[in-house]
Amino acid sequence: MKKLVATLLVSAFALSAQASGLDSLENFVKSAKSGRAEFTQIVTSPAREGQTARSKTSSGTFEFARPNRFRFNYKKPFEQTIVADGQTLWLYDADLRQVTSRKQAEALGSTPAALIAAAPDLTALRKDFNLEAAGTKDGLQWVQATPKAKEGQLHLVKIGFRGNDLAALEILDSFGQRSMLTFNKMELNVAVSPDVFNFKPPQGADVVKQ
Repeated sequence: MKKLVATLLVSAFALSAQASGLDSLENFVKSAKSGRAEFTQIVTSPAREGQTARSKTSSGTFEFARPNRFRFNYKKPFEQTIVADGQTLWLYDADLRQVTSRKQAEALGSTPAALIAAAPDLTALRKDFNLEAAGTKDGLQWVQATPKAKEGQLHLVKIGFRGNDLAALEILDSFGQRSMLTFNKMELNVAVSPDVFNFKPPQGADVVKQ
């Protein structure tokens, strides 16, 4: 009887955790109309034969406004800017003085950006992702999102929530490279100027359209 009670309690906790994680994701995509935060990103490449895995750390700021607008400003160790203005996705590498542009509708479908800044609800997300709860770890409730499209470079994404606040994003690509973003000082539903999402290629920069 004790084992049965314990099993039922564990099952109930697991179901509660699943509901909480998916509920947090749904609450976030429905209620977070805008936001800004600081972020730290650690990218770890898979170990090659005879070598250990390599990682690099970068940091910067993140802002978004629904629908379909966001901006990542990488400040350290190298300056990069990623901007989605609703029509075009821009990537600017300051060191290379190079701008890459793509049509946003073609670029954002099965991407982490769709999870946090584009889709209006879980129904929209489920068009491109299989969603499932991934339990509790490091004090966060996790949801795993697996792209339905198999030909892309994205293998899976895990989204971590502290309550209903976005706290972390873990991304694994098809090459085995893992990227962990942690968000700090997240502010939701704040006034974000539309100018934040306007991007003009700097004078003298090479522009590559894809």
